[in-house]
This record gives sequence, structure tokens and C-alpha cells, in this order.
Amino acid sequence: MTDGEFGALGEPIGETQRRVRMAARALPRHGLGHAYGHISARLDDETFVVCAPKPMGLIAPGEAGDIVPIEGALPDGVLGEVRCHQQIYKRRADVNGICRTFLRDVMTLSTMRLTPRARHGFGSYFAPAPPLWDDATLLRSDEAAARLAETLGDARAIVMRGNGAILTGASVEESIVMAFYLEEAATTELAVLAAGDRVTPVEMTETEAEARAVSSGRIFERMWEYLTFGDPEG
Repeated sequence: MTDGEFGALGEPIGETQRRVRMAARALPRHGLGHAYGHISARLDDETFVVCAPKPMGLIAPGEAGDIVPIEGALPDGVLGEVRCHQQIYKRRADVNGICRTFLRDVMTLSTMRLTPRARHGFGSYFAPAPPLWDDATLLRSDEAAARLAETLGDARAIVMRGNGAILTGASVEESIVMAFYLEEAATTELAVLAAGDRVTPVEMTETEAEARAVSSGRIFERMWEYLTFGDPEG
């Protein structure tokens, strides 16, 4: 595939590559990532593009990512954990963007085998709480990646014990918005835990969370604009 070709979602592949680069650079800019991690976007039912295998904040304007098959071996040079993207895209037709990153407060909670509860607006998108992948080792086999995708189910995110998180979205933009939301929810959860018996924490009901976790009103678009402000390809 070349940049001038179109994916099945109707967008030139070069434009998809640009959005992936912008998403990748946005994470470390806002303390939502560091040297490790990767961003991808679905091209069609058979392929997706993943960012270049380097620290995401160092990806240069115009630097092409790799085209990866949803079924089959990873191309040479593609990072091993990208097989998680394969397994999620294979199972989730609703997912068109995936963010694999390392969120400080999310990881702290995960070492206690906890994930953020739906206590405020940002947390409502993961209600009642994102699932935990209770294994601290790196995912270096298709079998492990498949089990992680099964554990994710239809959730927006999965927390990996001591090893970051994977966020999904209907677009690559939405996937990094979910990274911001999940870290905010984890920061709140840690504050609630620190308060101990001095307070009685409140958790959203299922009805409240469903009503709050909306996408209307340019909710995701406004956060994307905030996260990518100043990007050289913006």
C-alpha cells in the first residue's frame, strides 16, 4: 500500500499515517507515555498501520509507520507486542484505533490489582472498571495476546499489572482520549484510597455512568485538539 491509496474506511493511507504520528507524539507531550508504547489505526478488515518502532515523541513529521496484517506474522522490524493490536482488531469490528502506553497512576493502582472505578465523568467511560490483565510479563506470543484480547472483551481499555494499559477507540483519536481519561480516573482513585476511612467514596451507578459516557458535543474532538495542539503536522 502507498500513501496515495485509500483504505476501506475511505481515507487516504497517508492521512491515516499522519493521524497515527500525531497521536503518538501527543502522549509523551502530556505525560501519558515515554520511550515505550505504540499507536495504530485500522486501514481495512485485513490491515492496520502502526507507528514507527521508536520512542513515540521522537517520531518525525512524515515518518511512515508499518502496515501490519491482522492475520499472520508480524513484518520484520515491528515490535513484538503489536500482536496485541492484531488480536484486538480481529475480534472487535468496532475498534479502529489502539493505544498501547504506560500511565503512571494506572500502573501504580495495578500493582495492588486495582483498576479505576467510575467515580467521575472520565471514569464513566470504563464503568464499572476496566478489566485487569493479571500478568506482569511482556506479551511475546500470539497465544498470550489472544488471551489478553479475550480478557478485554468489549471494554474500552485493559490494564496490565505493572505494565501499562491498552486503550481502544472507534478512531485513533478516540484511543488517546481514552488514555487521558483513564489516567485521570486512576489519579482520582489513588486520592480516594489515600483518604482511607475519613471519607465514604461514591461510585457512579450503571445508569449514571451510561448517561455520562457520551460522545456528543465534540467531546472527543475537543480533547484531541488539546492533546495535539502545536503538533507540526496539525
